[in-house]
Amino acid sequence: MHMKDRFIAWLRDAHAMEEQALTMLTAQAKRIQSYPELKARIERHVLETQEHLRLLQELLGTLPSGGISLVRDLTGRLAATAQGLGGVLTSDEVVRGAMAGYAFEHMEIAAYRVLIAAADELGEVEAKAVFERILQEEIAMADWLEGNLDDTTRLYLLRDERDLQAKR
Repeated sequence: MHMKDRFIAWLRDAHAMEEQALTMLTAQAKRIQSYPELKARIERHVLETQEHLRLLQELLGTLPSGGISLVRDLTGRLAATAQGLGGVLTSDEVVRGAMAGYAFEHMEIAAYRVLIAAADELGEVEAKAVFERILQEEIAMADWLEGNLDDTTRLYLLRDERDLQAKR
């Protein structure tokens, strides 16, 4: 596979990844009620992710053979929906969701670093600028999740213990 073809494939993968992120984040935001800061940050990242998708679609539209892979997008959305539904059954969903979100953000960070290097190698200046912008938002979300994981966990544990005491 030529460099340009590989680049386009990675760009399509990034689009599918953002579709998956949007599905997961939207499902998570709908279920979080008792953690207003987390809910607000996730809702903000939903808006950022929608913009990421728009930017990636524009880039794909400008490249030869750059159409969106509907199969990959659908597969990613189905996987994200399954993950979102799986969380409904666990009482510690907020903690598990924060952990999964943190891990997913780092996968996105790695993907955009790869795309930045590839765009630079190919002289895709506009694409590189888009990836750098998205990368900064993914890093900011990962940093926020990291900075709040301790408090989210402790708050969950306190509420869970309180609920157990109330049942006795």
